[in-house]
Amino acid sequence: MLRFAVLGSGSSGNSALVFSDNTRLLVDAGISSKQLHLRMEQLGVAPDTIDGILLTHEHSDHTRGLEVFCRKVKTPVYCSAITRESLSVSLNSPETWKIIEGAVPFVIGDIAVSGFTVMHDAVDPLGYVFECGGSTLGFASDLGHVTGGMQAALQGAHSLFIEANYDDLMLQNDTRRPWSLKQRIASRHGHLSNAQAAELITEIAGEGQLQRVVLGHLSEDCNCPEAAMKAVCSGLHGAGVSEVDVFCAGRDEPCGPFPVNDPPVEDVGTPDDSQNLQGEFALFS
Repeated sequence: MLRFAVLGSGSSGNSALVFSDNTRLLVDAGISSKQLHLRMEQLGVAPDTIDGILLTHEHSDHTRGLEVFCRKVKTPVYCSAITRESLSVSLNSPETWKIIEGAVPFVIGDIAVSGFTVMHDAVDPLGYVFECGGSTLGFASDLGHVTGGMQAALQGAHSLFIEANYDDLMLQNDTRRPWSLKQRIASRHGHLSNAQAAELITEIAGEGQLQRVVLGHLSEDCNCPEAAMKAVCSGLHGAGVSEVDVFCAGRDEPCGPFPVNDPPVEDVGTPDDSQNLQGEFALFS
């Protein structure tokens, strides 16, 4: 079964796990190596069992813990050539780096991976689609604009991790950020708003396969889980879609794990009552 969990998501750091029964992948390493270890262990995943680290882009909130983590855990790091060149990270050996060539699919263990280009102010930012055993997960963090190619890549996903960075009104009324920064955040190469995320999710849900969405990278000052979930749920409701579960990932605690494609009910453990707007969820057995 393909599953995923978010170790933390926000401007302070981003990292997620994607794993099957046989393969375990880390997507980004933007929190400290110590926290990566602690949060993986909270989910019952031993850090030294990671089969690969995939980077979405070079910004420090996605790569901060990479160098120290890789000193302790010998695992390959996958990214584009330009992202590799932009990182001042010293890893164990040149062979540690595995260069992704555009949208050419590749396989790690029993998980098939495809990259796709997203719009963000990084050198070569990527989103990913993960497939295993008939289950498909779409993963897109840090993007300012939804392109046709990105939407096509994510169509047919059973589960989706997507950025919902800011609420338009909260960003407009924020007094801590200068106007130039607000323009950068809301630009086509900045971040995705709640309304933009809701529109994309609603389009993908129209395919009829989408079961679950986890919203990430929420701004601490210009967004909140209630506003993000309200925007997405309102969009889904307006489109007549009622079978998609929506969660928000937190910054400081793991969120998940979630099955990417729900198995028959008898194969899934019953979650406890701890589910809340922060996206905290009981472990599946």
